[in-house]
Amino acid sequence: MSLIVQKFGGTSVATPEKIQSAARKAIRAQQEGNQVVVVVSAMGHETDHLIDLAKQINDEPPAREMDMLLSTGEQVSVALMAMAVHRFGYRAISLTGAQMGIRTDNSFTKARIKTISTERIRKLLDAGNIVIAAGFQGVDDDFNITTLGRGGSDTTAVALAAVLGADACEIYTDVDGVYTTDPRLLPEARQMDLISYDEMLELASLGASVMHNRSIEFAKKFDVPIRVRSSFSDAPGSMIVSIPESHSVPVSGAALTREEARITVQGVPDSPGMSYEIFRRLADRKITVDMIVQNIGMEDRADISFTIPNNELKEALRAIEEGVKVTGATGYTYDDAVAKVSVVGLGMANQTGVAEKMFASLASAGINIQMITTSEIKISCLVQRSEATAALRAVHQAFSLHNKPVDANEWRIGQANAGTQSASEIVDRLSKSNLEQLTLLDISLLGDQARVTLTGVPDTPGLAEKVFREVAQAGVFVDMIIQSCDGYLGETSISFTVPEEQMSTCLDVLGKTGYNFRKIGGSTDIAKLSVSGIGLRSHTSVAIAMFKALADEGINVLMINTSELRVNVVIEGKDGQRGLAALQKTFAGALV
Repeated sequence: MSLIVQKFGGTSVATPEKIQSAARKAIRAQQEGNQVVVVVSAMGHETDHLIDLAKQINDEPPAREMDMLLSTGEQVSVALMAMAVHRFGYRAISLTGAQMGIRTDNSFTKARIKTISTERIRKLLDAGNIVIAAGFQGVDDDFNITTLGRGGSDTTAVALAAVLGADACEIYTDVDGVYTTDPRLLPEARQMDLISYDEMLELASLGASVMHNRSIEFAKKFDVPIRVRSSFSDAPGSMIVSIPESHSVPVSGAALTREEARITVQGVPDSPGMSYEIFRRLADRKITVDMIVQNIGMEDRADISFTIPNNELKEALRAIEEGVKVTGATGYTYDDAVAKVSVVGLGMANQTGVAEKMFASLASAGINIQMITTSEIKISCLVQRSEATAALRAVHQAFSLHNKPVDANEWRIGQANAGTQSASEIVDRLSKSNLEQLTLLDISLLGDQARVTLTGVPDTPGLAEKVFREVAQAGVFVDMIIQSCDGYLGETSISFTVPEEQMSTCLDVLGKTGYNFRKIGGSTDIAKLSVSGIGLRSHTSVAIAMFKALADEGINVLMINTSELRVNVVIEGKDGQRGLAALQKTFAGALV
């Protein structure tokens, strides 16, 4: 008998009528010959109410007690859902995370799943029950109640689908599926029939509210196909699987992260270990760091810029004040009124001109770019928050995301994830003692790269577009792009990597453009180290461990950029092999 995991979010169980509607969907799935596990979130806005209640009692409530409090929301929902199923004449039983045997670590409010015992769930399913499972929660080894973080019910559902070997995992929500961007911001957003795990991971990390990013990590790690559907219709929804909707288009979606803050640490000594000293203090406070940009240092000093959620700024600044003292940096600045607009797509990995097109769209809209960071499948630009929606619309239109690709792929439930892991690999991973452990897929060294750096670039709209248009027209393939703030008012710095054999061409082109840069320079003596895998964003220690491993070897980091799937650093070419060996040793236990 096939097994289906269904998950209903807070808006899907917000009222007794909606709970009954969700119960009917579960009963219908069982009547079609399936065993059914239903994962339920707290009723709509109940978690917000509980958080507000806690803040009225204590401005800084203990994390353990917050988990004790917040877990009650799901306990209410599962009991009511089970009651609804019974009312319709069918059998159901509700289970908390502890009763299901979901064991986590003890990171309160952000716990990770270690193991799930399936024995009780299978016994109840075999007895003809619909199992109603509380999402978002588990217990640690000391039986403390833990929660998985906001959106954690998605992770519960996908994790259960993985360990139970479910034939389908259906995520019911208040939208019809996954869109090219948030339809609440852009009415022209298009629903996608299909999106790849990697693309969805990037979009989820960028604030796309459809899915929790850790749930996508689980799905990618264990090859769990996910269907995102509306709770209020029978529309087919969108599939999240191993392949993209199209192999020809460079960009599949765009996202906006509105509540961002930027911190720039100025005048950091350009020597080994400085990045580690700064980011270690942020990691100790469990602050979520997103865009990290370190550009080439000037006069033995470098600036490091990064973004964090706006609500973590106060604590982050405390960490940075410590970091400035320890490193001997000259100071720091911050801006709490910025937003990040990004485009994502597997196709950009093998197509040129994508960055230029994005920069041109923002320039045409008169929007200035404050920071740039790129990865193989993502380009992110930091802009003023007041211009955020206009920036999103500009890039969405530039890549014609409202149009369905002509070579759109199709997917059917039950179809195997072609080109991914074998069944034995999945079983091996499921047998590990920590299901959400970091999984690294590759540690690599790229040594045939060159770096081009432009300093004293006027910080005006359209200049980045003009630079990369000239470079693209010369046939130069640009890989890693970094734009950061200079210590000089009204100026910025841009660095990017190109194939070593194209560096002289690139410098010739830029030298003839007549741009008023203070300096155009570069080096062929560089190496790029990359660590890629599943869970890099949620395992914030990856970048920290990279910085420490290189610092311990006395290797200086020249450039940094990060994404959901990869952390890249540029070092001096002579240190390439030594740096690679240091990273391989550091991450030996996580590499598959």
